[in-house]
Amino acid sequence: MKIIVADKAGFCFGVKRAIDMANDVVRKRDGPIYSLGPLIHNPQVVDKLAQEGIIAIDDLKEIHAGTVIIRSHGVGPEILSEVYERGLNLINATCPFVSRAQQIARDLYTEGRQVIVVGDKDHPEVQGIVGWANGQALVVQNSLEAEALGAISNAGVLAQTTQPLVNFQQVVDVLKQKTEQLKECNTICHATGERQQAALELARNVDVMVVVGGANSANTGKLANLCRSTGTPAYQIETAGELRVGWFACVEKVGLTAGASTPDWIIEEVKKRMNELGEMNGIEESKEQLEEINSAEEGMQDSVEVKALHNGDIVKGVVVQIGQDEVLVDVGSKSEGFISAKELSSFNINSPDEVVKIGDEIDVFVISAEDNEGRIKLSKTRADAENAWAKLESLLESSEKIEGTVREVVKGGLLVDVGVRAFLPASLVDKGYVEDLSKYVGENITAQVIEINRIRRKVVLSRKAILEEEYANRKEELLNSLQEGQTVSGIVRRITNFGAFVDIGGVDGLLHISEMAWYRVTHPSEIVQVGDEVTVMVLKIDRNADKISLGLKQVLANPWENVDSKYPVGAIVAAKVVRLAPFGAFVQLEPGVEGLVHISHLADHHVEKPEDVVSEGEEVNVKVLSVDTQEKRIRLSIKEVTKKVKEEKPVQNYESNSQGSGEITIGEILGASLKK
Repeated sequence: MKIIVADKAGFCFGVKRAIDMANDVVRKRDGPIYSLGPLIHNPQVVDKLAQEGIIAIDDLKEIHAGTVIIRSHGVGPEILSEVYERGLNLINATCPFVSRAQQIARDLYTEGRQVIVVGDKDHPEVQGIVGWANGQALVVQNSLEAEALGAISNAGVLAQTTQPLVNFQQVVDVLKQKTEQLKECNTICHATGERQQAALELARNVDVMVVVGGANSANTGKLANLCRSTGTPAYQIETAGELRVGWFACVEKVGLTAGASTPDWIIEEVKKRMNELGEMNGIEESKEQLEEINSAEEGMQDSVEVKALHNGDIVKGVVVQIGQDEVLVDVGSKSEGFISAKELSSFNINSPDEVVKIGDEIDVFVISAEDNEGRIKLSKTRADAENAWAKLESLLESSEKIEGTVREVVKGGLLVDVGVRAFLPASLVDKGYVEDLSKYVGENITAQVIEINRIRRKVVLSRKAILEEEYANRKEELLNSLQEGQTVSGIVRRITNFGAFVDIGGVDGLLHISEMAWYRVTHPSEIVQVGDEVTVMVLKIDRNADKISLGLKQVLANPWENVDSKYPVGAIVAAKVVRLAPFGAFVQLEPGVEGLVHISHLADHHVEKPEDVVSEGEEVNVKVLSVDTQEKRIRLSIKEVTKKVKEEKPVQNYESNSQGSGEITIGEILGASLKK
């Protein structure tokens, strides 16, 4: 019986790292050691760790002192806080790929998005990721559960690191139909994908598959299901003792793979037992054949799992550790390579984590396949530059867009990281003049390549060209869709003496001062301020001149609609003098409603000039003489109010005020008059 071991089987990087960290703690042990939950999902390994003194606990409340190891699945931030609060020593063995997923979940939540995690809601890794989204994340296991979600305006989706890629993509496809804005973050561990692909390919070419791993290991269960999906019988076991002779009856080729938590010694035990069972079934291979098969398998594993690197190669790697001065990268070789800080970026950086994060997949240039210390020396800067120049030359010809990160403000513009240092002149940063360029530092921008000189290492960009093209497209689209009389929302962008310019969807329209209110406005700032969100009506569209006229008062109630019932003829009302004219005074009854007091009705005596009687801003009582709602005119009178007051004023009874003889004297009459 021929036994073929999958190219990728057994401990993944994250699990191996956790086990190595645990063993290191045991060697340096100072006090009791605990793991919060089983360190990995493999009972045999957990038992072995327990024999070495690492005790698995389910709750931090079970202990009061010692060292706690956080397993590779990770935990939520509240658990880490509790460890520190209880004064325990912390060893965080969270897999770097899981840490990356946690950081992404936190960032998505901070951005105000609804976080959606594709995975098993009961799995500790998923529970930890949900914790980094403040406990507000939604968890879906497949596309059917995604279908059951309601509509979401703004969401971000990521995956449990051991998810099959096809399942993640199916969920993403569903979410794209249910969300207005969806940010897709593929957080599946690249090693998991490789392991699953290798298992699938092997299952298609054998008669039986054996998958080794803990019964409660999620990634092992997924491997078994993937193998079964090919139609090949697949059996999941924990140890060699679970193998059955009947599985291999009349079988020529058997595939063997293992989950990420399965150590090599268990895989070897299973393989040995499978050979024994094959012999029992009478399908024994000759010693020469078995040696040939085993040799071929070992050679195949070596060729796949250990890359031969050469100076000058550009290869892909995964960031597994970030230090103060260097970064470790897994490039699939016998050991990790390192990138010094100066080889991370062509710009000045304060720390490596400004450029890369744990779990990032990056291109690296092999400076030295083995330096004086036996290490692999790599450069991200050189790989980026090599990749960038070919891309930049292509983009210059096609006029397509390129994305980059603004790194520095320099004289005359900005330096942008597009794989190489590119210059963005200040005049080409935006459509208009930008006073403070520093606000762009750290921002990701989209620009157009307008000049390249590879010999001089010169690249010139224009962001203005992109913005103007986008503005022209938005304007054309908006002008075609807008209708006169339509009500739209917008944001006030600029104020002038004659009005305000309002952004109604990427295009500015003019709100003239005369269309801001039903009453006279001295300056637009009396009504609106820059940044205000307003609802306006489209009054006129001049498509030839690309101009849009807007009105604000048209969406407000017209105060003249029921003015005749509010101010009936003969009513006396309070008013405010707003302006004077040679023929009289205009007074305001309410905002938007003004009437005229003719000069002949300002007083009961002859008036030469209105300012002799009233002044602007003065509060007066007026009588309504007539109302013309069609012409929006109201005639008012102050004289009629004064006249009425005099007519209603009671006559003084001088007789009742006299005393003594009962006779009224001239002094009493004059005295009373003078007091008035």
